Amino acid sequence: MKNDIKHHITDQMLMGYSAGTLPEAFNILVATHISLCDDCRAQLASFDSIGGAMLGADDDALATMDTGSLAAVMERLEDCPSGLTERAPSTRSKTVPAPLSDYIGDDLSGVKWRNIGMGVRQAILPTSADATARLLHIPAGVAMPDHGHNGTEMTLVLQGAFQDDDGYFARGDVETADADVNHTPVADIHEDCICLAVTDAPLRFKGLFLKIFQRFIRI
Repeated sequence: MKNDIKHHITDQMLMGYSAGTLPEAFNILVATHISLCDDCRAQLASFDSIGGAMLGADDDALATMDTGSLAAVMERLEDCPSGLTERAPSTRSKTVPAPLSDYIGDDLSGVKWRNIGMGVRQAILPTSADATARLLHIPAGVAMPDHGHNGTEMTLVLQGAFQDDDGYFARGDVETADADVNHTPVADIHEDCICLAVTDAPLRFKGLFLKIFQRFIRI
């Protein structure tokens, strides 16, 4: 079934995921996105195929693929997009795709939210220390503080939508921001926005109060 995702994972990030070189936090976000996105799932399959061919070439044992091999791989990916065993759909919230459910459960009821101001709540996921993954629950119409980035921030929308200078991001969309990006994301007024946000360095805020507060909320 075709989806309406307009903002995708970069090829560089997909190649890193395929090669197994990304931090755990980024792996979670990429796996969650490709479980929702037909285009990125297909692109990842092509990178996986190239990687497999290169490994084979290194061994001087590159196998000849049957003409139906790619179609078979794509069919298996459709059956289980994340590469993990699918859970029964009747027990999982539509908000929580399979890769993310391995960290928070099949729905949001067990998430231990922490208030961080302006009605915004967050929950930091248990991952390796080289990057941080957090769920953000942003009330409808609320704006996050204007901020920049000391590294890479990727934000995947799970519910609702948000908008900033780079566009409108709805379920499944990913915004990738680096040190050149300053933005003020604002949740759509029609529904609370729930996102999975991943960073490999602290955000950059203006103002002494926000810089002090940042230490307590670990963002």
